[in-house]
Amino acid sequence: MNIKKLIYLIAFSITSLLSAQNKVSIESLLNEMVDRDAISRFPDNNFRLKQASSYNRASKTPADTVGWFTNHDFNKGELDLNYIRIEENHGEKEWVMMEDTGPGAIVRVWSPWLNQLEPGSDIIMRVYLDGNPNPVLEGNMVSLFDGTGVFPYPFAHQSLRSGVSFFPIPYAKSCKITALKQPYFFQYTYRKYNKEAIVKTFTMKDFNNAKPLIEKIGKELSNPENTKEGKKIALKETLKTNKEASIHLPNGEGAVRSLVLKIGDYKDPAVTRSVVLKMEFDGQQTVWTPIGDFFGTGIGLNPVQGWYQTVETDGTMSCRWVMPYKKSGKITVLNLGKESVNVQLEAVIGNYKWDAQTMYFNAAWRGQYPVPTRPFSDWNYVSLKGRGVYVGDALTIMNPVARWWGEGDEKIWIDGEDFPSIFGTGTEDYYAYSWGGRSTEFYEHPFHAQPRSFVYSKLNPKTTNEKNTSGYSTETRNRALDVMPFESSLILDMEVWSGTKCDMGYGVGIYWYGDANTKSNRTPDPKGVLNLPPLPEGFPNIEKK
Repeated sequence: MNIKKLIYLIAFSITSLLSAQNKVSIESLLNEMVDRDAISRFPDNNFRLKQASSYNRASKTPADTVGWFTNHDFNKGELDLNYIRIEENHGEKEWVMMEDTGPGAIVRVWSPWLNQLEPGSDIIMRVYLDGNPNPVLEGNMVSLFDGTGVFPYPFAHQSLRSGVSFFPIPYAKSCKITALKQPYFFQYTYRKYNKEAIVKTFTMKDFNNAKPLIEKIGKELSNPENTKEGKKIALKETLKTNKEASIHLPNGEGAVRSLVLKIGDYKDPAVTRSVVLKMEFDGQQTVWTPIGDFFGTGIGLNPVQGWYQTVETDGTMSCRWVMPYKKSGKITVLNLGKESVNVQLEAVIGNYKWDAQTMYFNAAWRGQYPVPTRPFSDWNYVSLKGRGVYVGDALTIMNPVARWWGEGDEKIWIDGEDFPSIFGTGTEDYYAYSWGGRSTEFYEHPFHAQPRSFVYSKLNPKTTNEKNTSGYSTETRNRALDVMPFESSLILDMEVWSGTKCDMGYGVGIYWYGDANTKSNRTPDPKGVLNLPPLPEGFPNIEKK
């Protein structure tokens, strides 16, 4: 064998090996779903998250203050065109809801029940991949993705009057999703990869072959554990008002791999807003967030379990975000409340290899009261400039009236685009449930939850069947395959859309990874955390000293 041929064979073998390692497939995406290190690095394939939804097409520009806030986000009747087009295939009409060309992967599906009382519908949907005239998936628009169809729990599940799935459906060339009747509300969220990405298209054969891995990943998602390996650093102190205490992390390269916090007394639910978590990495503060908004419990102690965060009944709060640093780090607990608090904090620091794709973990908070519901407006969660990946949020709302508050759409702009590539159909839909006026219940899933929801009707049994959602509600959404990478900017707005004119209270914890020079419009707000919105008269779910 001559030397040129040998060099060619070696290069071909190396290229083939790298291609196999970087190929996007059902297996690679499932493994990525539970790889907490993965989201701390900017993705090698540099995908962008996109969404096809039934948002109202009258919304074209913020300059049109009427059309931008038009809220008819569903299809009902021939004049509603909240889909792409109608095709005719083999004598059947098909309504096209999503269409994408190039390599990609569906990573989230949300479908609501078609009314508030009965599950399901007779709308059949089809998923076509790579131009194949035969659908790879066909079934009921809800039950196909609610854990009772092809995709098992916890990847797919019945949320509150919705079917929600995070099971990945990759495709190499194209994806088209259709319905055999005019569709109602819908959201299909997908990764759009660079055209050079190598993707193995979803097939039922590959799905069946992956069942052992599916079972393994499903168990991990349902039973998240805090990291135990690493150096433990602990703090136990009583903090008086306006005092703080800190722990310093080991010098050199490393990462916080779990963080556990407990305070001694939760009798006053406002304590989860007045106690603040601060963090510095390599001399730069990247975290300033009330503990309730950081761990997803909202106002008060509301036990919940997710993939990244857990709040236990005894008040122990845990997070499993990986927080890397190069040289140094510091974690601080600050008490802004009027009463002293007993604080226990433990961080586990593990090894981490920093590289060019590594980013710092960030968490911030924004709160506002009052937030008027008229005129309609968009409430900005966060605006970011630089490179990063958005990974989650926890929203706490105080609604002073009986009418439902959750119809406002999310509008997310990435890298300076002219129109948001993610335009949703309602705040409740963003947090993975529907028909919220009756969804006044606790629910949880590895990637989203409603740990707190109180309604005034609990005080008056005669109103049990009415749409009364006054009080505090907390909704969380953490991201795995549906993280949002950005290279230059990200703007996340949530439309304020209540059924009546009133003043609401908004507070949101937001989480992202970013480079050292990535900037946020969120700054520490000590006064804001103490401005707790008042509840309706006679509503006793927030105790006041």
